[in-house]
Amino acid sequence: MIRIDKLISNQTNYSRKEIKNLIKQKRIKINNIVIDKSDIKVEENKDIILVDDKELTYKKYVYLILNKPKGYISSTEDKINKTVIDLVPEKYQHRNLFPAGRLDKDTTGLILITDDGAFAHNILSPKKHIKKTYKVVIDKEITEEMIDLFKRGLPLKDEICKEAVLEKIDSNTGIVILTEGKYHQIKRMFKYFDSEVIELQRIGLGNYYLTNDFKEKECKELTEEELNLIQCK
Repeated sequence: MIRIDKLISNQTNYSRKEIKNLIKQKRIKINNIVIDKSDIKVEENKDIILVDDKELTYKKYVYLILNKPKGYISSTEDKINKTVIDLVPEKYQHRNLFPAGRLDKDTTGLILITDDGAFAHNILSPKKHIKKTYKVVIDKEITEEMIDLFKRGLPLKDEICKEAVLEKIDSNTGIVILTEGKYHQIKRMFKYFDSEVIELQRIGLGNYYLTNDFKEKECKELTEEELNLIQCK
């Protein structure tokens, strides 16, 4: 059970004060009955809430996927830089959204944005082995030594990366598949071979992949089927 004013404020851009005014104006109904109090409790997934005779669809959490361009940081807010949350459509801005994981400022591609902390934890947990697929361009030729060391587990300072896949597309372009997400991991892995990453794009999360019609800066809500793909279900 949840108070009607809290439910509406969680699901819309209305403030608590605005909701009180809507109630006074008899513009809110529960199960087609006009209400006159803001502290009435409802069952989220059972009662029918109408605002101006339009049914309010209750969503406890939302799951968005963004095709991140360069120049945006993976944070909820920043005083200097633009964040991925700035690209979220206005209708979701009232929710307490955050990026599940991160992409560097100069890295592009898929990033998940949600307000479901448990879901985000499961996606990011190394124990879940959710793969992340990247397209990478480096400043030198991809060698068999690189491919072999990626597969065996590349040493980075005092730690060793988990087994990873490096597939060569052409001389200096490849696909990298990771099941972990260490800080600047791909850049550091290629740095081991004295190579710099020129372009990096995340093209897959689990079994969900970036498509040609999903343009940069575009952000959309994921379907249940797409969520299952990300979770490899």
